[in-house]
Amino acid sequence: MSVALTADTSHGRLFWAFADCWNVTRRYLTHFLRQPVTIAWQLGFPIISVLLYGFVFGEAMKVPGGGDDGDYKQFLMPGMFVMTMAFGFMNTAMAVVTDASKGVIDRFRSMPMAPSAVASGRGVADLIVACAELAILALTALAIGWRSSAGLLDTVLAFALLLFLRFSLIWVGVFLGLVVPTPEAAGGLYAVAFPLTMISSVFVAPSLMPGWLAPIAAWNPVSSTGTAIRELFGNPGAGGSSWVEQHAVLMAVVWPIVISLTFLPLAVRKFKQLSR
Repeated sequence: MSVALTADTSHGRLFWAFADCWNVTRRYLTHFLRQPVTIAWQLGFPIISVLLYGFVFGEAMKVPGGGDDGDYKQFLMPGMFVMTMAFGFMNTAMAVVTDASKGVIDRFRSMPMAPSAVASGRGVADLIVACAELAILALTALAIGWRSSAGLLDTVLAFALLLFLRFSLIWVGVFLGLVVPTPEAAGGLYAVAFPLTMISSVFVAPSLMPGWLAPIAAWNPVSSTGTAIRELFGNPGAGGSSWVEQHAVLMAVVWPIVISLTFLPLAVRKFKQLSR
């Protein structure tokens, strides 16, 4: 049941901020459900990636602590979880720039609604979709033999860190979606997304990379989350010799905070400048 956006003053501003946020969230989710191609892409791409890397390249990959196919799948799946969350900012950016180019955001700004509702509604909708992506990917992982050998608390914490990374990258996507001029131009952002995930611990451990590249991969925020959840899941490949790898769980919390504190203000400021 939707909340009517009227001039009712019986509720405070906080109530209407949540009500407006929910209405915007509901709008985004409704549009998402009415786009089967988008659903197939966002939910199907991770599954195809798992099957491709797990079965096509699995036997050729080396994993610290074990090199057989089964070990690589245990190493790969946390990386695929992280990659799915990291690529999510592209979906956010594409949705925001599409709304901006069609005048939807300008229409929202002209309505009697909380200024925070557009960004917060987008964030809540993206987190809901991210939960669905993680659930489907986890079921796929279980089907191919991946298991978490840790307890329930550590497993839940690992998935929470994944969603925390996704939450921080939402603001990167919102900012980029407000900066790029057209949806076509937003497609070029994949040139940023691919190095972000490839030069990381998603597919191989940084210790197996060339000496000049290993520190870059180790200090990648994606690597910190990947190494942290491998440690929490009890999967091979966790840890490493560098400081950032030894403190992966800490950095998996620090990096999203840094990203959020950097891009959330930038996104808010850019949103306020749209009508100037």
